[in-house]
Amino acid sequence: MSDENTKHFKSRALKIIIPVLLICVIVGIWVIKNNKEDAELVGNNNSDFALHVTEALDLEKLKSYGLPMVIDFGADSCIPCKEMAPVLKGLNEELQGKAIIKFVDVWKYQKLAEGYPISLIPTQIFIDAEGNPFNPSDPEAMQMKLYSLRESKEHVFTAHEGGMTKEQLMSVLKEMGLK
Repeated sequence: MSDENTKHFKSRALKIIIPVLLICVIVGIWVIKNNKEDAELVGNNNSDFALHVTEALDLEKLKSYGLPMVIDFGADSCIPCKEMAPVLKGLNEELQGKAIIKFVDVWKYQKLAEGYPISLIPTQIFIDAEGNPFNPSDPEAMQMKLYSLRESKEHVFTAHEGGMTKEQLMSVLKEMGLK
């Protein structure tokens, strides 16, 4: 190859290699950025997945994740609630990104229970992966109460009153769409 041919070859190679390298760098940055956002979305840094609730729940935002949800209304100093605490904590850690597990201390944050059918604690509210009140296959066997609006009969809440074991909660979560 002559010097002129070599220069021409190098020039053409650079015209191809530089854009390809730029595209690779851009794609690499995009992949890293999106993986980081996905990790933060369901990671411990995202308050939407934190167990303890201290501010009003944005149910519409939580429903947008498309995950089954359990909201436990109890108190740190209630005996049955204390028994459930390690179960809720364990499930919250184990099911990050697969389900949303929340705990509201109604003695510390009474206003956060407003609008929910809470007559005793602990009470769990269940919302399925589609964002609807859970519709259990056998409400009586699961000891679930279904609440509907008086006029329209629209199902608005599904609740369980009293403590639940990990096995009971997992059974409900699976029926609600836990993957």
